[in-house]
Amino acid sequence: MNYNKKTVKDIDVKGKKVLLRCDFNVPQDKDTLAITDDKRIRAALPTIQYLLDQGAAVIACSHLGKPKNGPEDKFSLAPVAARLGELLGREVVMAKDVVGPDATAKASALQPGQILLLENTRFEKGETKNDPELAKAMASMAQVYVSDAFGAVHRAHASTAGVAAYLPAVSGFLIEKELEIMGGALANPKRPLVAILGGSKVSSKIGVINHLLDIADTIIIGGGMAYTFAKAQGGSVGTSLLESDWLDYCNDMIAKAKEKGVALLLPEDNLCAAEFSADAVPVLHSAMTIPDDMMGMDIGPKTIEAYAAAVKNAGTVIWNGPMGVFEFPSFAEGTRAVAKALAETDAITIIGGGDSAAAVAQLGFADKMTHISTGGGASLEFLEGKELPGVACLLDK
Repeated sequence: MNYNKKTVKDIDVKGKKVLLRCDFNVPQDKDTLAITDDKRIRAALPTIQYLLDQGAAVIACSHLGKPKNGPEDKFSLAPVAARLGELLGREVVMAKDVVGPDATAKASALQPGQILLLENTRFEKGETKNDPELAKAMASMAQVYVSDAFGAVHRAHASTAGVAAYLPAVSGFLIEKELEIMGGALANPKRPLVAILGGSKVSSKIGVINHLLDIADTIIIGGGMAYTFAKAQGGSVGTSLLESDWLDYCNDMIAKAKEKGVALLLPEDNLCAAEFSADAVPVLHSAMTIPDDMMGMDIGPKTIEAYAAAVKNAGTVIWNGPMGVFEFPSFAEGTRAVAKALAETDAITIIGGGDSAAAVAQLGFADKMTHISTGGGASLEFLEGKELPGVACLLDK
């Protein structure tokens, strides 16, 4: 995939109406609908402010949650409009629909330096089907399309890809940064390139492991997926998370790593417990001999030492997925130690969204990382080397 895409700085937006796809899919309090974390709204501010400063009229749009049957009050973007207005220090006009009479009238009346937020794009059934009629209707309100929702670019929806068929399409600053840093790390990494892969399932990381075996120097495996690798090599994993359908695949990956000269590091020891509970007492066992009545919950001290040593002299480190059940303090040390090792290395450190991003923030190492991706599923597909529809549709430089 070509990562060299035109950005807002490559086009003239003065006096133009710009359709801006943001990622305002923010967490909210279930009862009050108050926004509990406005990080995604703040992340959109540089692009919005730039467009307004350049004299554009901004028509912002986003999805929020997963409404099933058209408009529902609990999925309205009205709380987002209010918070965005506070952060920008100016009024954000809120439309009552996406392409209906209210949105089209308000878009038509919008002046340079003003901002309008359309209602939740998923209130339109055609959004997730990438319906060309919906894309055309959205595009008809503007003269330029700017995509800045990296968290949604792996989906070919009307607002993330479809509209680019009808308008010149460029990236905002968020996507520009993702493409520059993550794209650069994959296309031309500073070596050695170390990839750390954790999380619960091998099945969700197959494509990533496969792709990284072609470009990485070292791959480190942790989290729940490590137990399937241990079992594949004849280890006993007790009641640990296990995907028995993927044992052959694990052995194939071990063989492929050997063949390509990639160091594939697997846990030597694990902190185990008799039950999946925050109160469970951690017991240390060898990774290959977990007792029948115990489950692996985190990597152990020998493994931590080996993994920290592997990132020490890295040129680039990409991390996706925690090393253990980091939500439980007794089993957070593996993830914390890896985060600390990344914070102390001189390497370019890239955190691939989702749980890894949450862990790094929760453990207090966020400001020590080069880049924390804003997309969970999107960054995973990026690491797989897949073409992302919401990036492929943007104009090449």
